[in-house]
Amino acid sequence: MSFKIYTKTGDRGYTSLIGGTKVAKSNLRIDAYGTVDELNSFVGWVRDLLTDEASKQMLAEVQDRLFTIGSSLACDPDKAPAMKIPDLVEGDVELLEKEIDRMNESLTPMKSFILPGGHPTVSALHIARSVCRRTERCCVFLMENNLFIDPLVIRYINRLSDYLFVLSRYAAWQLKVDEIPWRPRVK
Repeated sequence: MSFKIYTKTGDRGYTSLIGGTKVAKSNLRIDAYGTVDELNSFVGWVRDLLTDEASKQMLAEVQDRLFTIGSSLACDPDKAPAMKIPDLVEGDVELLEKEIDRMNESLTPMKSFILPGGHPTVSALHIARSVCRRTERCCVFLMENNLFIDPLVIRYINRLSDYLFVLSRYAAWQLKVDEIPWRPRVK
């Protein structure tokens, strides 16, 4: 059975959280999970650009975790959802750390900041990284405004931005593309 993609329920600028609570589409929680969705789209894009199967598989895992985070943020924290929502676990953060360490074994130590660029795949990874940082800011803003957010979500998103940065370096290394060091203009 097919369902219509349009419901018209948001035509007046409101949507419902999981649990049924109506909120404005400008709500901080909506902004946070919308930014997670944007990040997930960029992760899908870089996954399509990469040729390394291990990295592509890892990004598939990341996309699954981002759906988990999005569903967590879409829940009304004051109501128990009628459906089972997947959980983020500490092992998800640890997996990112293991992957960062694995990739770093192949890379030369950084001696300066690196400018995004050098290859479309590297540039796309830096865009995903910067969207990840914005996602983190949205999540921290929820916390600072005393709106419930699982602290593990913030840790995961923080580590994910580190992962995407190292993956950009790793992709450059695999593509045999020179990194572009930042050479600050000094007077």
